Amino acid sequence: MSETAANVPARPSLDGLENKWSARWEQDGVYRFDPPGDRERVFSIDTPPPTVSGSLHVGHVFSYTHTDIVARYQRMRGKHVFYPMGWDDNGLPTERRVQNYYGVRCEPALPYDPDFQPPEPVVKKGQRPVQDVSRRNFVELCNRLTAEDERVFEELWRHLGLSVDWSRTYTTIGPRAQRVSQLAFLRLVERGQAYQAQAPTLWDVSFRTAVAQAELEDRDHAGAWHRIAFHTGDGQRVHIETTRPELLPACVALLAHPDDERYQPLFGHTVRSPLFEVEVPVLAHPAVEPDKGAGIAMCCTFGDVVDIQWWRELKLPTRAVIGRDGRLLPEPPDGVTSPAGRAAYARLAGATAHTARERVVAMLRESGDLDGEPRRTVRPVKFYEKGDKPLEIVTSRQWFIRTLDQQDALLARGAELTWHPGHMKARYDDWVRGLNTDWLVSRQRFYGVPFPLWYPLDQAGEPDYDRPIFAAEDALPVDPTSDTPPGYTEAQRGVPGGFVGEPDVLDTWATSSLSPQLACGWERDPELFAQTFPMDLRPQGHDIIRTWLFSTVLRAHLENGALPWRHAALSGWILDPDRKKMSKSKGNVVTPMDLLVEYGSDAVRYWAASGRPGTDTAFEVGQMKIGRRLATKLLNASKFVLSFPEPTGTAAITEPLDRAMIAGLAEVVEQATAALDDLEYTTALERTERFFWTFCDDYLELVKGRAYGQDGESGADSARLALRTALSVLVRLFAPVLPYVTEEVWSWWHTGSVHSAPWPRADELAVPSARADHALLPLAATLIGAVRKAKSEAKVSMRAELAAVHVVGPDDTLRLARQLRGDLRAAANAADVVFGDAPADELAVTARF
Repeated sequence: MSETAANVPARPSLDGLENKWSARWEQDGVYRFDPPGDRERVFSIDTPPPTVSGSLHVGHVFSYTHTDIVARYQRMRGKHVFYPMGWDDNGLPTERRVQNYYGVRCEPALPYDPDFQPPEPVVKKGQRPVQDVSRRNFVELCNRLTAEDERVFEELWRHLGLSVDWSRTYTTIGPRAQRVSQLAFLRLVERGQAYQAQAPTLWDVSFRTAVAQAELEDRDHAGAWHRIAFHTGDGQRVHIETTRPELLPACVALLAHPDDERYQPLFGHTVRSPLFEVEVPVLAHPAVEPDKGAGIAMCCTFGDVVDIQWWRELKLPTRAVIGRDGRLLPEPPDGVTSPAGRAAYARLAGATAHTARERVVAMLRESGDLDGEPRRTVRPVKFYEKGDKPLEIVTSRQWFIRTLDQQDALLARGAELTWHPGHMKARYDDWVRGLNTDWLVSRQRFYGVPFPLWYPLDQAGEPDYDRPIFAAEDALPVDPTSDTPPGYTEAQRGVPGGFVGEPDVLDTWATSSLSPQLACGWERDPELFAQTFPMDLRPQGHDIIRTWLFSTVLRAHLENGALPWRHAALSGWILDPDRKKMSKSKGNVVTPMDLLVEYGSDAVRYWAASGRPGTDTAFEVGQMKIGRRLATKLLNASKFVLSFPEPTGTAAITEPLDRAMIAGLAEVVEQATAALDDLEYTTALERTERFFWTFCDDYLELVKGRAYGQDGESGADSARLALRTALSVLVRLFAPVLPYVTEEVWSWWHTGSVHSAPWPRADELAVPSARADHALLPLAATLIGAVRKAKSEAKVSMRAELAAVHVVGPDDTLRLARQLRGDLRAAANAADVVFGDAPADELAVTARF
């Protein structure tokens, strides 16, 4: 027995490979990033930090496998791969998970309890009253639960076989992330690229936080059109149509198109609002659609983003009525001064928008100002992507990053970036062109990166927002709710003449958008930063182009004057059997660990690799079964190839069929390499897999007799060397997709990891073209296939002996076929192979028993 054969298990199995090789990879540091001192030898990946809010689902496995395939390929190409993993653990998803898990609610007014003990997890919703906890105690609970979730996430990623450097893990909430995020914010303020403003803001009343444009989504929402009468000074009625009658006390103008002859006599005059008796001007604006509704619109502060546009352009007054809790404010707005108007508003104060709407409609019926009954409708309404109630617009003090003045520069950056697939660039361009506000980056939440600033309090105890006190860079990170600003003491917190900390936190995207800077050591490790930034690849879902991709491009442009990466690879969604996007919010997700255990990580990765870049892919267990069959075949075929005696030291690939196989494999190497260079991992897998099955089903069967030495040592050495050469190449071609089975097979006859081995090159498989006719291998497959078919139709064993195989066909085909005589005879178990004396028009094979 050869030394190689002695290393091959008697019964190779896929079971247990994940634990065996994951531990070995970690022990040997196979995936540790070793800075080479040369940026061109580095391939750095801006790995998406998954949101730590419960569990990963199979969609994560799908997209992260794509990234890992690229990382493994680049490592085998000789690159030093910088492939860190991050955890996105701040923001609303984490807060919601902690609230539901522990049954708590953050109450910032409560003092910190240093002896606080985490409550037992909630097993069933409503099993006990919700417990109020201080903000600091709530943040501690968030840190505690995310740390537990991250351990579970890492365990799954390791089981999947991600070739991540786990020594370089980062979070988006820890001290390092806070320092990077706060430092970048202070630099923006210093350059005038971040500012604070009191402005109308899209507001989620459930989460009680401002929402940015990128976090919006339109959803169909049931409502009704109400036809309502305003009154002119001479007693005429002017009807408007609205779905928000509860905003009547917030009305500041009526607007019509300048060319609408119906309303031209009213321009420059006022009309009186029903119930609230406020005189409002009638103005002209070209954005009003004459054929929509009554052709005249009510502008309220604020019902929608169009109201904001009109309010700004026409310099209209502000009459706010909706508070941050979604209820009507206790006092009527400016302008509602008549006793009747104030009495009408008193019936609405404190009511939800829905209840206020019902009450206003009832009052309009009583007054006779409702023309007909409301007409039901369904229309698109703005929602926060994580919320379940329509957004309101409230006036609030917020922080913004200047974005609108960067539109041209951002479009130019998008043109510099290489997109995979290319058509995804259009989504980015459309988003940039459609921006209508600067990026709102403050959030009224609790678990996030704090703004590094305080406000002085005047002698009445009111904050002076025009004179913020910013933290010094060398003091970062800071928490203004517990740290004190320079020149103050803790005793001055919240007292007149003292200070107050900024209670808001940065939007989670404001930190996630700095993932390249955070991972690459910006302002912390200049040497690492120089070798890894700009990064080579940003992989991500196509649904967050407008958020994560856009915001990262913006931050790198503002801070570094460059793109954050050279390539962007967009993954599609995973679809459930009903062809709907799989997501936790829809409740249709599949958790992956059971799949990884049942089918094996390689099989699940095979399914993931079948999804092309940017293309939505169905969740398909059948593909996983195919992947497991492939991995099993690779085990068994490798065992069979390595069971032959090793070729001698002087062996050469001399036989025509062997040369044809090697030449065909060289083409596959070229195709797979070109595909992976373009991030087309699916194409690379398809080409490799197709050749592998031909290699196993046809070539291996044809040459095994010769490899056993039936035709002498020269032919045997040629077959044995060709088999081992091909196996080495095929194992390396499969390695990025099937890391466990390829590592197992490689270990039987090589030292070191296959994932550190060089990627195969076509020139290492070069054979003289005159002696390597590429048509031989497909012809051989056709001939042996015809023999198998004949035996199957005769209902005899594939090992049954044949008296002869008779082959006829065109002259060129017969010339090639004669070179296969010995291998075909052995594979067919035939006494002889006879070729036709005269040429035939078509190839035909006859088996004689």
